[in-house]
Amino acid sequence: MSSGANDSVSRRETLAATGTPVLPARVSAPVHRRPAIMQEPVLVLNATFEPINVTAVRRAMVLLLKGVAQAEETNHSEIHSARRAVRVPSVIRLLAYRHIPQQTRALSRKNILLRDRNTCQFCVRVFSASELTLDHVVPRSRGGRSSWENLVACCYQCNNRKGDRTPEEAGIKLARRPRPFTLYTSRQLMRLIGHRDEKWRKYLFY
Repeated sequence: MSSGANDSVSRRETLAATGTPVLPARVSAPVHRRPAIMQEPVLVLNATFEPINVTAVRRAMVLLLKGVAQAEETNHSEIHSARRAVRVPSVIRLLAYRHIPQQTRALSRKNILLRDRNTCQFCVRVFSASELTLDHVVPRSRGGRSSWENLVACCYQCNNRKGDRTPEEAGIKLARRPRPFTLYTSRQLMRLIGHRDEKWRKYLFY
C-alpha cells in the first residue's frame, strides 16, 4: 500500500473516532477479536487533552497501532496477538490536533436512544434498546417532521397509549423537551459513562 493510501486510511479512522461521519472502510485488525472487550467504551481526547468523543476498543486499538493516537490510561484486560499482548486502552489521545466543528450527529434511532439515555420520555423508565421505539411528538398525520426536535424514545406501552395524538391530547407529559445531539449532550454522556470508569474522571471533571 502506498503512503498516500496509508494517510487516507489513518485520516478516515481518526475522523470516525472523533464522531465525524465517514464511509465505512475495511480495516484488518491485527489482534484477535474478543467481542465483549472490543465493544467497551474508550474516551478519546484531542491532542490538547480535551475530551471529544467516546469510541469502541476496536477502533481505539486501530488508531494506536497506526500511530495516530497514544494510550493515556489502560485497564487490566489484555488483547493477545500472535506475537504480543496489548493492554486494553481506557483513554486515548490523538497525537495531532483535530479541529472539531460544532458537534452534531446523524439523525437515527440509535442516536435518539443515546440522547434520551434509553429512557421513555413519557413514563421516565429505562428500557433496553429492543424495548423502545421512536415517537413523533407531533404526529406525522398532523405535519410532524422526523427531526431531533420531534422524535423521542418511547416504550411500546406509552406509544400505544399516545397513539396518533399529541401528548396534551393523550393526557401525558414529556419528561424533557427534545433537542439536537450537540457537543453539550456528548459531554453529558461522557460524564455519565465516566462515573463508571474512574480513569476518565480527571479528563472530564475540571
